[in-house]
Amino acid sequence: MDRLLAHVAAAGGTIVKLARRAEWGGYSGYFADPDGFLSEVAWNSGFPHV
Repeated sequence: MDRLLAHVAAAGGTIVKLARRAEWGGYSGYFADPDGFLSEVAWNSGFPHV
């Protein structure tokens, strides 16, 4: 996920919150694209794959 956020930053996005462990057991971070729209990237190893 850290590499994904680095890729977003290299493409002109702004990292709003660096990825880190979340209280719900996962790992998440936030970014804004060049137009200012916010997005979250999240991962949880305990969540079954769909």
